[in-house]
Amino acid sequence: MNNPEPHSSSTAASSCLIRHSRPGSGASLIRHSRRAVAVVALAILGLAGSHGRSWAALGAPVVTTAALLRDMTDLKGMSSYPNPAYTCRQFSSYDRKSESPEIEWFANADAGHYLRVEEREGRKEHVMMDVAGPGAVVRIWSANPAGTLRIYLDGAVEPVVAAPMIDLLGGGYPGLPRPLSGEYSKGWNLYFPIPYAKHCKITSDQGGFYYHVNYRTYEPGTAVESFRVGEIEALKAEIEKVIAGLDQPDMPAGGAEGETEPFWLELPAGETVAQHFSGPAAIARAVVRASSRELETALRGVIVKMRFDGEACVEAPLGDLFGSGPGVNVYRSLPLGMRANGEMYSQWFMPFRDSAVIELVNYTRDVVTLSGALTLQDYRWTEASMHFRAKWRADFDVPTRPMIDWNYLTAQGRGVFAGAAFTIDNPVKDWWGEGDEKIYVDGETFPSHFGTGTEDYFGYAWCWPGLFTHAYHAQPRCDGPGNYGRTSVNRFHILDRIPFREDFRFDMELWHWHARCQVNMAVTAYWYARPGSRDTFGPIRSTAAIVRPVAAYAAPRVAGAIEGETLRLVKVTGVAAPQDWGNLSNDQHLWWHAGMKPGDQLTLAFPAPKAGRYQVVGRFLRARDYGIHQLAINGQQAGAPRDFYTPEVTPSDEVILGEFDLKEGENQFTVTVVGANEKAVTSYMFGLDYLLLKPAP
Repeated sequence: MNNPEPHSSSTAASSCLIRHSRPGSGASLIRHSRRAVAVVALAILGLAGSHGRSWAALGAPVVTTAALLRDMTDLKGMSSYPNPAYTCRQFSSYDRKSESPEIEWFANADAGHYLRVEEREGRKEHVMMDVAGPGAVVRIWSANPAGTLRIYLDGAVEPVVAAPMIDLLGGGYPGLPRPLSGEYSKGWNLYFPIPYAKHCKITSDQGGFYYHVNYRTYEPGTAVESFRVGEIEALKAEIEKVIAGLDQPDMPAGGAEGETEPFWLELPAGETVAQHFSGPAAIARAVVRASSRELETALRGVIVKMRFDGEACVEAPLGDLFGSGPGVNVYRSLPLGMRANGEMYSQWFMPFRDSAVIELVNYTRDVVTLSGALTLQDYRWTEASMHFRAKWRADFDVPTRPMIDWNYLTAQGRGVFAGAAFTIDNPVKDWWGEGDEKIYVDGETFPSHFGTGTEDYFGYAWCWPGLFTHAYHAQPRCDGPGNYGRTSVNRFHILDRIPFREDFRFDMELWHWHARCQVNMAVTAYWYARPGSRDTFGPIRSTAAIVRPVAAYAAPRVAGAIEGETLRLVKVTGVAAPQDWGNLSNDQHLWWHAGMKPGDQLTLAFPAPKAGRYQVVGRFLRARDYGIHQLAINGQQAGAPRDFYTPEVTPSDEVILGEFDLKEGENQFTVTVVGANEKAVTSYMFGLDYLLLKPAP
């Protein structure tokens, strides 16, 4: 679409509401108003924030730490293409064996990989990032921060920052407390921006950890003032203002400017409501509450569609559009959130030049009542202005093997990626999110963001089921136990937004520990794009807008099994204790680990109901750090030593250990460390799921 001359500001946006008796039918009710009170459909999105700069302005502004701090809460600025222009990329510890879709594409040893290791002043420094400027570091994450992190700028011999990594990412560095940095469900995040004029190198004097470093690279010639020692103290007032905005992200500073009007509307089953606005204007903030006989069903079954200047820009279920689903799952982020009282708020800034049409379609069988308030704001459309976009897709009964790259967003045109909200239905306790993000920008054949795990992308770690909330990311739902049931996570790219000039693709690996199950997945992608941009999302069908039932969890148990985790320890070297693990009987096994060596033994007492000769069957866990072990029953060897190595963690089939004379009451099962497979990580671990006694044939 061609871009006409900028329109002048408008003091009001006219609107009318049209109701249809069913999706797609003719109009049966038309009402006109200056800004209709029954704005139900429109109350679905919005934002508040400070003014952004025009991309077409003569002379780009100087990039400073203070300017980047303002970017951290400037949601209005998200709607203008960046000036000065930049790219956003990521260094990470991803497994370097992943070279292409044909070569180890789903390799998963994602820790401890660096650009190189340098010798400096008698110590080893593991280089995480080394890149020419002008640019800025906008995010650092780790699952297990280690050592002293050093940040060297513009070729300087001395670092501008040198601090324990755990302090810098964990809220312990002077002047950078939570929420600028902090640990959230085992993930350690630093969001403080660090600009550099010519060059940036980041190192740690310890290795072995997971990491991401997200950074901007500005166009050559961009004026950047590099971060300086003492600048945190000098910018104390600005930093405290940002902290306040991130601490209370649902309370925009100064409120949302513009006209705010309340609304209330009943949306019967099968009906559609449409609202029309004329521009130029912008939706600046919305608060909405839904009520229905089945709230989860209503929030998934009411579909929001928005057209800006004639283009289909938004299509998503009502609840998912607000960043979580199904249902109301409490969290507070900067652009979106859900409150305990059922209110959902949006602060995305959504400008339009000529017109906006917002439509709600009720695919449920019940009346849905919607209430809240919508704020509209005057806006001057420019050549840098972009339309807000949010679209949803879902796939059901997706097998976990073969592993796949599941697409979050594919778009063409000029725009900025702003975030994603993801929901999964997991039928087992096993971890579903080993998969890495892969983000391609402007024709890249290898992703410029290659991550280390799905939870790492969303800012937490170690498949942790604990709920958390932050201005930029959250896990507002994880049903459990463990990772069973429904999980909802989100991440919003504000300071680390990703501009693209021509095209953008975001894939997330589906890499599940359980190799033989099926999952349901849904994603809402958020981005801004210039008029004429395209994407690959299709229309939402009524059959997709259904909340699939998830059964209450019941741990599977093998009939007659003598569970390994219940057996009495007679003798042990190292540590032997129960460990939760999906796809095992009772979801646990007895895990023997920690400091073993060849010759060490584990002896367990197991019961027999009466004296006699039995066939003894066992089931075990296998993994890349498990050993070769000799098994014995009451001192009698159970065949040759057995190798429990496999590249992936997986339970064995049932193994017949042999026939043995057992006494009534306690008998002994002994495991002796023999060695390890040459391919194994040498830790000699062992895991017993269960023993099973059968009368000898």
